Amino acid sequence: MSQIHPTAIVDPSAELADDVEVGAYAIVEADCSIGAHTVLRPHTIVRRYTTLGEGNFVDSFTALGGWPQDLKFDPAQVSYLTIGDRNVFRENVTISRATGEGQATTIGNDGYWMACSHAGHNATVGDGVTMVNSAMIGGHATLGDNCVLGGNAAIHQFVWVGERVMFQGYAASSMHIPPFTMIVKISRVIGLNSVGLRRAKDLTDEDRAQIKEAFRLTYRSRLTPEKALQEMDRHSEWGAAAGRFRDFVRKVLTAEPPYTRGLAPLVGRAVPHSRR
Repeated sequence: MSQIHPTAIVDPSAELADDVEVGAYAIVEADCSIGAHTVLRPHTIVRRYTTLGEGNFVDSFTALGGWPQDLKFDPAQVSYLTIGDRNVFRENVTISRATGEGQATTIGNDGYWMACSHAGHNATVGDGVTMVNSAMIGGHATLGDNCVLGGNAAIHQFVWVGERVMFQGYAASSMHIPPFTMIVKISRVIGLNSVGLRRAKDLTDEDRAQIKEAFRLTYRSRLTPEKALQEMDRHSEWGAAAGRFRDFVRKVLTAEPPYTRGLAPLVGRAVPHSRR
């Protein structure tokens, strides 16, 4: 049997695994599903149409699946928040469900969301992310696997951030950020996330060398992004990791509105030519 505190409110239609713990004054609304080994601490709120996987920890005053902060949202729409396994959501985290009938905000596995961090409607967040206190992800944005957003960092709506990107505290971006990089100030790349690359057990030394070459072509060769992509396409020997860097640049250069936000430039350089 689930351990539900007498003061908690759980809608009869909600589906809770047998060992879910629901703390005092917590609320689980209708049409929710909560997986095994999940803990809801006192005063948490799980709003309608939210799914939580297994082994999640939800701390006090966190609100999951609330209405989108979107003026065009119609409360009659059925939309979702879907969360994976083994995430930690500390105090006052907020994640909105999607705008649009049948659409979903999607959160991956093994994330650590510190106090007051937020993801907006229709966001897609990968596995293993770290959201430091008050970090924010805008609506329709995408955050790749194993990213770290420093305190008060922000991602603008409709922005793509590749895997293993690290944001400095208070950094923000309204432009697309390629994988494996570090972000400072506003939409500025300072270099590769060397520590993240070194710690990545799934990357070989050859992978790291290829990523460095992809970064050099994109940011230090003085080529336009289009020319840099042409040069990267010559490297048929590159493995999957450098290939993902190349594919990210290609995706940015072929983006359609509202995703035509351009590739973030290197610190100290003008915004490069793009289709924006």
